[in-house]
This record gives sequence, C-alpha cells and structure tokens, in this order.
Amino acid sequence: MSIMENIKMAFSSLRAHKMRSLLTMLGIIIGVGSVIAVVAIGQGGEAVLKSQFAGESNTISLFYMPTDEEFQANASSLYEDPFTQEDVELLKEIPEVTRVVASSTETSMIRHREESTDTAVIGMNEVYTDVYPIDISEGRNFIAPEYISGARVGIISSNVIEDLFEEGEEPSLIGEVLYVNGQPIEIVGVYEEEAGLFSYGAKSIFIPMKTWQTIFAKNTITEVSLQTENVDELQIAGEKATKLLNDKYNKEDAYQTLNLEEIAQGIGQVTRIMTIIISSIAGVSLLVGGIGVMNIMLVSVTERTREIGLRMSIGATRGQILFQFLVEAMTLTLIGGLIGMGLGTGVSFIVSHFAGWPPLVSFPVIIGGILFSMLIGVVFGILPANKAANLNPIDALRYE
Repeated sequence: MSIMENIKMAFSSLRAHKMRSLLTMLGIIIGVGSVIAVVAIGQGGEAVLKSQFAGESNTISLFYMPTDEEFQANASSLYEDPFTQEDVELLKEIPEVTRVVASSTETSMIRHREESTDTAVIGMNEVYTDVYPIDISEGRNFIAPEYISGARVGIISSNVIEDLFEEGEEPSLIGEVLYVNGQPIEIVGVYEEEAGLFSYGAKSIFIPMKTWQTIFAKNTITEVSLQTENVDELQIAGEKATKLLNDKYNKEDAYQTLNLEEIAQGIGQVTRIMTIIISSIAGVSLLVGGIGVMNIMLVSVTERTREIGLRMSIGATRGQILFQFLVEAMTLTLIGGLIGMGLGTGVSFIVSHFAGWPPLVSFPVIIGGILFSMLIGVVFGILPANKAANLNPIDALRYE
C-alpha cells in the first residue's frame, strides 16, 4: 500500500470520528499555538526593549562618575553637570567621531496665559535631531541660524497641549508664546511623544542649546553622545574621548562610556532566557496532547481489530499495519500543528497590536513547531501501531 493510500485511510478514519479527532487534536493545537505565540511575543518585546535602550547602533554615551576621594571631598559632585561647550569642541576633533550630540535637561514650569504645567525643558545642539529624530506633526524643526543665535523658539510635545487648554478646545500652539522659567518662547513645532515602553507619556519642550543656557543661566551640558561612521569605531572613539576628558580635568577614570548596544545585548539575553522558559512551560501541553493521541490511537486499534485481521489475512505485512497507524497518528498531529500555527500567529498579532510592538513571528519556530507535532505523532503513535502490527490475524478475525 502506498503512502498516499495510507494518508487517505487516515483522513477517512478521522472523518468517521470528527468530534473525537478534534478533541484529541486540542492538546496539540494549544501546545503549538502557545509556543509560537510566546516566542513571537517574546521576540517582539525584546526588539522593543533593545530599541528603547540602544537607539542608534553607532552611538555611544559618555558619563561622569566622580572618584571616591572627590565624592568624599564634595558630596554634591555626583550631581554636577560634567560637560562644557569646550569639551564638545574637543570631542569633535577625534578622527573617528562624526557627530557630537549635546543636550541639557531641566524640569521647569511653563505657562500659557492662565494655564501652567511642569515640563522637561531640553536644550539640544544642531546635530541632535540627526541622531535622535523628532517626529514633527505640526509646524517645523529648528533651522541653523536659530541654533547659532540662540533664538527663543521651541518644539513642544503634543501631550503638553492638553494641560494648557480647557477640555473641548482644539487649539494649535504654532506661533503662540509660552513662558519657560519666566522667559518667552515662541512655539514653531509640535511633535508626537514616543509611545514606547519607557516613555511614560513624558511631557517636554525642545529649545536650542544656547537658548536653554540663557534661560537657566548655566553653561554646562548634562548629556553627551558620540556617533561614528562605522559601528566598529565606537570602542576606539569612546576610549579616546574618555582619555581626552580625564587628561583635561586630571581625573582617573572619572569619565567613562556607556555603550547602549551592550546594554541592549544583555537585555536581549535575559528576554531570550525568559522566552525559552515560558515556551518550555507552554510545550508541556504538547506532551499532554501526545498522550491524548496515544490514548485515542489505542482505542482506534481496539475498535478496528477485525479490520486489521482482515487486512493481514489477505496479505498485509506487520510493517504495513505499523506504518498505517503511524501515518494516522502523524496526520492527526500534523493537522493539529497547522491549526495551532494559525492560532498562535493570530494571538501574537493581536497581543502585539495592543502592546504596541512588532509581532516577530519566526518562520523557523513555525516549522519547528509543526515538525515537533509530527514527531509527537510518531513517538506516541509507536505503541498503538506496534500493538496493531503484533495482533494475531486469527484472533483479530474472531474479535467481537
């Protein structure tokens, strides 16, 4: 008997007991669907975490950590702004560095007419948006002369508008003047705040760095990042930058680098381990489903004992009987695996849609899930198939 004839017989047997076959496949469906959904959701979450932490792959951040002696001498040194515009100009001279991103942040009250709210005021230099783009939804971005002159202009996040206008109004702040720390700022752009995992709906307003320094009467810079043309040059640029600043201020490893890509890799490793653990737990249902397949196949062998005896009496070999029931078990688990694949993919897309991250349905995981379900059919179908193959033809024909 050919493989196709065995497959046809398997489908015929499944159709003859539709409800029983469906209930038997349920464990396989849930198992395969759970594994695919968990892996897809886990990979999507990993991608979001890495993007939130890593940002641009060829960017490295600098930070200042005072030595123990310095901290003991001045406890507030940990909170002092560590960079100056002179430092930025020095860092630009490093051959591997293509851009030096500088920014400063201060929380301040902003006011529009009678309404006010606390907002993060971020001063940025002219290359900030080249590395960390701002999604302008209304108005425009800053132009070069505004950075150079320290123009009193700002780009505000859209969620600030809700705090500055009464409910029911549909205002536009473009061209309006807000007061930041008591100083007037004309709004030239509105941007959509990030909807990422770590954004927390933060309210902020961007202004040119010179404007920020004027408003808050500070010349220091709180955050500095370096960008290189080639990601392989990041480590070299970071080492040169820290050496340059430590030598300038006569410090010993006080200035260090924060490689966000390394943090992202660590996060990825943690999320992968968690995904594997959860997938393993979900995979237990596949084991339960396999036991169900074995149970129903044993029932099927008992019910079809006379059929088996009849086939043996007209020349069917034990190998053919064994293969017939193995194909039936594999067909049962394969159909369950395919349904589970569709279910798992659908669930991952739904969860990802509401969570706001990309559903990364892995093709190898899908193929692996289906093949594993077929393997379960073989493993748990061996016992019933072997029982059928070892029946005595005469006893089988006499079976009632």
